[in-house]
This record gives sequence, C-alpha cells and structure tokens, in this order.
Amino acid sequence: MKKVHYTHNYLLAPYHPLTVNVIGAGGTGCQVLTALARINCALQGLGHQGLDVTAYDDDIVTRANLGRQLFTPLEVGANKAEVLITRLNRFFGFDWSANPSRYPSEDTHVANITISCVDNVKARVDIGKSLRKAGKNNCDDRRQAYYWLDFGNTTDTGQVVLGTIGAVIQPKSKKAETVSKLPCVDKLFDLSKVDERDSGPSCSLAEALRKQDLFINSTLSQLGCNLLWKLISQGMIDCNGLYLNLKTMKVNPINL
Repeated sequence: MKKVHYTHNYLLAPYHPLTVNVIGAGGTGCQVLTALARINCALQGLGHQGLDVTAYDDDIVTRANLGRQLFTPLEVGANKAEVLITRLNRFFGFDWSANPSRYPSEDTHVANITISCVDNVKARVDIGKSLRKAGKNNCDDRRQAYYWLDFGNTTDTGQVVLGTIGAVIQPKSKKAETVSKLPCVDKLFDLSKVDERDSGPSCSLAEALRKQDLFINSTLSQLGCNLLWKLISQGMIDCNGLYLNLKTMKVNPINL
C-alpha cells in the first residue's frame, strides 16, 4: 500500500499568512527566497493567506558571491538577508523581514515552516534543538513549528529533507498508509560523519565554483520548493525529500 503524509490542517487554512524562516541567504538561500515569492503569489491567487517570510543571515556580500549568487557589484559589503528581502519587497510589494543575525539567537522567533540553507553541521544541530524546544512550549499559532525543510549540497550533488516537528494527526484512509512523523535531517542522517573541510567562505568566484557547481544551488532549490508547494497546495505528499546528482542528471525521491 502506498505511503502518504497529509499536511497539517493549519497549513491548508491558516488564520494568518504562514510564518516561514529562511536560515541562510547564500547560494541556495537566495534562490529559495525567490521561489518562495512565487509560491506566495500563487497561494494568494488560490485564496490562501500566503507566506510571511523572515530571512536570517549575518554574512555580507563579497565579490566571490557575484555570478553564483543573486547579488550585484553595488551590493558588495551589504548584509545578504537585507539585500534580498528589500529587493523582493520592492518587486512584489511584500512586507517580508530580514534579520542580519545567526539563527537561533535571543532575537529570533520560531516559525510554522523553517527552511535551512546552511553549510555546517553545528547550525543544523542548533536549529533542530531550537525547533523541538519551541514545539513543546509554544501555544501561539504564528510561532508554532510544524515543518523543517533542509537543503544541503556538495560540489555537484545535494539533498532536500522535509521533516515534521512532532507528529501530525492523519486522517483515516483505505487507499494509502498514512505517515504522521517525517524524520528531520538531523534524525535521518548521522551528521557527525559529514565532512566539512571544504565548506566556508571563498576568496574568489573560481574558488567558490570548485566547491559548488554553478547550478547545483538553483536546481536543488527549485526541486525542494516544489516539494513545499505540493505540501501546501495539494495537501499531501508521498515523499519527504530527494537526492540530486548533477553529474548523472538524476533525481531520486526519498520515499516515505
């Protein structure tokens, strides 16, 4: 019998725009934010409340970012989150927010959906702890954590993992086996075995491209955001992630 996960009811008919935290506004994060803007417009066109996004990143734009990330020479030295959110707000007429700090910190807030686009293990571990702690103690709908979508990649491979913060009540179904808990990235993989020696900032575009291929971030972001789009617009998913290999041009789903 096919396994499926039915979306938490609150995401389908919220009282307010769904709160979304995007952690990391670099190679993948800049692409994800643009995709979220399109999702927001599409959801509102369908009568949904849409998304209220906050981007977190304490890093600034450098010349090594130009070309591979969505920044211009005039933005060098500016905070990445503030640049991207300002641009999207002006283009689409949104009122999204930027927080030029690391997540989590004293001035950060938990959201309904957390999207991590980070390049190190510690950040993922800290995010997981923060979300699970908030999930137990929070009664505010806007600050209730439901899902965590994580993006990770190497030079030309990557993965997307969508997990739940706690169990999601599932309806009874005779046609499929329902899955209430989706493992988050820190539970699906042993993060202690991840090799981080080649992560971190680059001094030039050439060095950055040796670490991450030109289209790995944009391809991964489109596939991952498509999963999020299905979760909200269709109310169910039959996979909670994917593996991408740009060398072989293959995409394999992570089936439930």
